Amino acid sequence: MPSNDAVFPLEGGCTCRHVRYRMETAPLFVHCCHCRWCQRESGASFALNAMIEADRVTPLAGTVRVVDTPSESGLGQKVARCPHCHVAVWSHYAGAGPLVAFVRVGTLDAPDALAPDVHIFTASKQPWVVLPPGTPAEPQYYDREALWPAASLARRQALLPRIAAYRAALGLDPA
Repeated sequence: MPSNDAVFPLEGGCTCRHVRYRMETAPLFVHCCHCRWCQRESGASFALNAMIEADRVTPLAGTVRVVDTPSESGLGQKVARCPHCHVAVWSHYAGAGPLVAFVRVGTLDAPDALAPDVHIFTASKQPWVVLPPGTPAEPQYYDREALWPAASLARRQALLPRIAAYRAALGLDPA
């Protein structure tokens, strides 16, 4: 069951408060990723990302510096960081590009508002991390149709034509 019972909008930002943003609505889904790439990038045992349509994240202050970062897929990701304190506030993966943001839950003013909906890539999680009972956990990725709530699936469906157009403009497969 999704944890998105939080009252929206939710605000967040970087450590130095140069970058401030507002998540206008609940995310599509919250991933707690235990892959080694996320461990390395976050410097922690996992990354906690709220996947949301980028146009539902409103900048409130400052501008981000987008850094191209390698990813295991080979397609990379673009990480939006504060240009002053360098905290990563969200990222965009190659699949949907700038249309979907993966907001770093730890940058929310109330990070406890968004617990993970799923733990992914648990085959590479740190052995001392104990996963909570009742939250789906997958050794690799997961079946979106099986886990996402109907409202999130409908939002994704509405976004797919824009993603296809973005990918076509880049000469990529529509995915």
